[in-house]
Order: sequence, then C-alpha cells, then structure tokens
Amino acid sequence: MTMETLRKSRILILGAAGRDFHNFNVVYRLDPTVEVVAFTAAQIPGIAGRRYPASLAGPRYPQGIPIVDESELEAVCRRERVDQVVFAYSDVPHEHVMHLASRALACGADFLLLGPARTQIQAARLVIAISAVRTGCGKSQASRYLSHWLKQQGLRVAVLRHPMPYGDLEQEAVQRFADRSDLTAACCTVEEREEYEPHIALGHVVYAGVDYGRIAEAAAAEADLLLWEGGNNDFPFLKPDLHIVLTDPLRPGHELSHHPGEAVLRMADVAVVMKTDSAEPVAIHAVEANIRRLNPGATIVRAASPVTLDDAAAVRGKKVVVVEDGPTVTHGGMAWGAGLLAAQRAGAEVLDPRPWAAPEIAAVFERYPHIGPVLPAVGYSEAQLAALAQTLDRAEVAAVIAATPIDLAALIRVNKPIVRARYEYAEVETPGLLGEVAAFLRRAGLSVR
Repeated sequence: MTMETLRKSRILILGAAGRDFHNFNVVYRLDPTVEVVAFTAAQIPGIAGRRYPASLAGPRYPQGIPIVDESELEAVCRRERVDQVVFAYSDVPHEHVMHLASRALACGADFLLLGPARTQIQAARLVIAISAVRTGCGKSQASRYLSHWLKQQGLRVAVLRHPMPYGDLEQEAVQRFADRSDLTAACCTVEEREEYEPHIALGHVVYAGVDYGRIAEAAAAEADLLLWEGGNNDFPFLKPDLHIVLTDPLRPGHELSHHPGEAVLRMADVAVVMKTDSAEPVAIHAVEANIRRLNPGATIVRAASPVTLDDAAAVRGKKVVVVEDGPTVTHGGMAWGAGLLAAQRAGAEVLDPRPWAAPEIAAVFERYPHIGPVLPAVGYSEAQLAALAQTLDRAEVAAVIAATPIDLAALIRVNKPIVRARYEYAEVETPGLLGEVAAFLRRAGLSVR
C-alpha cells in the first residue's frame, strides 16, 4: 500500500456557523479517512478568526479547527492541499453556489454538497419539520401556531431550532431555553432572541446549539413530539416524519432560484403558500404552479400572515422609523417586511433611517443596498446592539414601530416610544394546515381532540 493510498482526504467546509458544524459532527468527526483543515465563515459577522473547539471536534482534532473568512478560500486550498470543498450554508442564489464551486475547481479541488441521507439524525420521537424556500417566509409564526395547537392536544412538544451559535461554542453545545432568564444567561443575540423568546412566552421549551445528536437525545427525553424549526431555507437536521415547507408569494420565483430552498420544496409533504392576505393573486397562482411542477405529490395549503399594531393610534399621522426582522431584510433579500406594512395601514409617515445611522448600522446598509426605508434589527454583538439604539435615539421621529418578534423595548432603551407590530399565522381555508397535521397524527397513532 502506497503513501498516497494512506493519505487522508483533506477537506475545507464552507459555512456560516450552523450547517457546517452539523455536517462535520455527523459525517466527518469520527471518519479516520478524512481531515477537515478549516471552516470558512460567511453571512454572520464575528465568526471568522475563531476555532471550532477541540471539545466539540473530538480526539482527532486536539487543537480544534480554524475558522477563516470565506475570502481566504483559494489561499487555504493551496496552502493545505485541499482535496474537497464542501458547501454547507443556506439561503443563497444557485449562481452563488456555482461561483464558489468554480473557485474550488480552479484550485484543483472537488466541490461537494452533502444531502439529507448523510446528515439527518433519526430521532427517538416523531418529528414535524417546518422549513421554507427563503428566510422570512414565516417559519416562526407557523411553528408558534402549530406548537401551541399540539400542546392543546395534550402532547409534550420540544421545539428544536436551527443553530445560531454566535458565542462561546463550547458553552453552546446543547442549549435549553425555558425562561427569558435563560436567554440572558446565554448572552443571546437579537437574532437568537427573535426566534426563541416568542416560544418561551407561550410556555414552550426551545433547544438549540451545536451538537444536534445530543440535542435531539435531550429533547426526546422530555417530549412526545419534536418540532423542528428550520433556519434560512435549510433542510432539517432531523429526519422528519412530516415535512412542512413554506413559500412566499411576495417573492414569486424564489422557490426556483435559491439553494437549498428549491431542494427543500421538492422534499415537502405539505407546501404552504404564506402571506395570501398581502400578495397579489397572480403571484399566489405563480407560486402554486411552481409547487405543482416541482413537487406534484405535495399537498398545497394557503395561509395568511396578518399584522397588528399594539397601539395604532399612537403612530397615526406621525413620523416613525420602522425596525424589521433582521435576517428577512438582510440576506433574506426583502426590501421591507411586516413593520412597513403595519405602519402604512396605520397611517404613519415612514422616514428612511439612513440619515441617522450609526457607523455599524451604516455598514449594514452598505452591505445590503436592496434594503428599503427600514432599519434591520441587528444585534450580533453588544456594539451592534448599541449602534441600533443610538440610531433610534438620533432619529427625528415621534415613535418607533418594531416588527421584530422580540420585545425590543425590553432589550434597549431609547428616547421615544416603541410600538410593537405583531404577525401571526392564520388559516384561510379548510382543512388547512391543522387538518393536514391532525391527519398525520392519526396515522401515527396519536389521538387528536
């Protein structure tokens, strides 16, 4: 046997602190035939320059694994003699994936996408998964709606959220959130709070972290059913028994153009067309036609995302700044979200926040020039959160409309009132989503009230 035969395949994983770590954990961590030389980081600030710790990487990586910026792809490939580049993040155009593939191929490496068969964990409980074709389709409100109904059926439900490990990775291997104090203790970012806090307010336990083998085991120990809530447009880390995929008629055609959203839609058991209360009929029909073409076996359900303001009278006729859900209007590609819609319906005058943007916020606008006259709720670091508060303080308006799912006023203090815009899932037809889920539970042998 030659030395070349014995040489381990050298792998570089392109990621964004989520799918990349999961793929490593379940596919590569214990494989003696490969060596992962590095992760790269994209989308999320503050990830590059760290290491995936040895405690998570396992005994084959006693020094851990470096995390570098994606711009270093070619340099790492050449320096480390990389054999395979593995793409492992989500919510990007198909063209973006192939540009990265071209960069890898030009260095002589293979380019690889790992699929569900190799990366999904078989849980010890039934799994219902909620995914989407893009960030900002409405997974959060759909999962809140469904988890609340499941709880009413007498089922113990644990919500497993797609990872957002932006802090100390060792401390975030397995995270369990049952109270708002848990969020504070874990130093959660605004984006994490947006996803976890609404579930906690409804009395649901949320699991997240880095090691989903251990997370699934811990969640199964206290639940009858696991509800997977995806991030971006990724496919589930757990093998679903029922896979619900959301589409967005405010962005018709995106179900065909983004990775891995198209793949996720092709996997769906139930495809939900969201926002039918605000989208044009022609866009709704276009999305439904694409669903039928990509996945003729999926059941199609229509749903609404009604938006309400806590105090519409407080902003009527007044100048306001609108704060939108961060990921939806950054890498999600939306120019605006539910907050702008709520402000317009309430008769408020929306002002563009750019003239008052603190430097950290101005950098976000520069990176995402498609953003409309709204302010993304960014807060990946204390400095960024302080910049958000500073921008709102500077704004020459009477009030702030906050359409982030968290209570922004409880997180930052500003010199003007913050009025919350809330958006929830609403059925618009019968049997609707609950009818499909109820039928699934009956087939699985669970009683439904």
